Amino acid sequence: MTAKKIIKDLGNGLILRHATGEDVDDLVTFNAKIHSEAGPNKPDEKVGAWVRDLITKPHPTTSINDFTVVEDTASGQIVSSMNVIPQTWNYAGIEFGVGRPELVGTDPEYRKRGLVRAQFKVIHQWCAERDLKVQAITGIPYYYRQFGYEMGLALDGGRVGYLPHIPKLKKDTEEPYKIRAAREEDAPFINELYHKNNKRYLVSSQIGDDLWHYELVEKGENNITRFELRVIETSAGEKVGFLAHPPFLWGPTLTVVMYEIVTGVSWLDVTPSVLRYLKVEGKSYAEKEKDQELEAFAMWMGTEHPVYEAIIDRLPRKRDPYAYYVRVADLPGFIRHISPVLEERLENSVVVGHTGELKLSFFRSGLKLIFEKGILKDVEAYAPEHSNDGDVLFPDLTFLRVLFGYNDFWEVEKMFADCYARNDHGRALMPILFPQMASNVRGVS
Repeated sequence: MTAKKIIKDLGNGLILRHATGEDVDDLVTFNAKIHSEAGPNKPDEKVGAWVRDLITKPHPTTSINDFTVVEDTASGQIVSSMNVIPQTWNYAGIEFGVGRPELVGTDPEYRKRGLVRAQFKVIHQWCAERDLKVQAITGIPYYYRQFGYEMGLALDGGRVGYLPHIPKLKKDTEEPYKIRAAREEDAPFINELYHKNNKRYLVSSQIGDDLWHYELVEKGENNITRFELRVIETSAGEKVGFLAHPPFLWGPTLTVVMYEIVTGVSWLDVTPSVLRYLKVEGKSYAEKEKDQELEAFAMWMGTEHPVYEAIIDRLPRKRDPYAYYVRVADLPGFIRHISPVLEERLENSVVVGHTGELKLSFFRSGLKLIFEKGILKDVEAYAPEHSNDGDVLFPDLTFLRVLFGYNDFWEVEKMFADCYARNDHGRALMPILFPQMASNVRGVS
């Protein structure tokens, strides 16, 4: 063990260090056990396959260098680990870097010793060095609030239908649309359609050609994050859309996580063929998996999507979104980064050409937005002098809910008694600058 690999001596024989190529098998085994929903005695091979792919395959943004481990030097065992997956997201047309902490886990015998906190400190430093302005992670309720995160961005959600809702193909009629496995040469078509239709969302993920290649070619079949990409064609072979779903059932359900069609083609025309495909594919998965039976299909594309409107009666069950935990270390810097969006919103509002300050107080810290004739001239951090020092007050990190469109200002104000606007311009500006909007982040990891 060289000093260069060690990040910190944590005491009691524990060291926090960089992962190395020698750790591959141990990291696969450790994560398969720790992240198994069935418990450590029944390792999740799909999670293990994901870890192995991240480390050994040519992932466009991630490698072994993005993993931290805590080692017990007495046994040489990995007792805690995590990593970060750099991604690029989009905020109303403006790209920004995101660090996705993932595979956060600690051996049960070593918990409550601050091992995860120590690793988050390192991961956050790596993100700052790479200009990854936002960190986002999925996880169990409350846990990541301990490390400076707020549940502030919509995660998944959508609509669910059941087998009787799938329309039958009329007798002696040919299926009007065919669904086939995507090939590498389909990547440009998928990429263009994906990004074109993502404009409907406030926050979405950017997926470049390298990531589509990774998804289509590099990922192992057993990788828990892998999706089956399918191209939708007319009977004449013309591409009209694509969809993606996991290669297994989620419970009794086959879930579509991406579904887009080209402009000028009706969702009402294409979707019945897609639903019939899901029924056939879902039943084939059920036959392969023990104790599984296909009962439902889901369209899992957030709170808003055209297919929800096209077949509303065939999707009777609504599933509200969960939330990403989000962290923004340099909030003034991020607001400056998205300033063109805020200025455009002002220009199209009842306060067009606004001049003045907007002080957002978080009680122990705050932001001062300075506008001049509708232009955001500067954003400054400020320290509130007293509890009412500010135009709009947000407890803790609740402003992030509004910033990322998860809630509108009125909802947060109702949730928290100590969140409120203290004057007319604060109350007028909040819903204009930060409206509630649907997001759909579905990156390749």
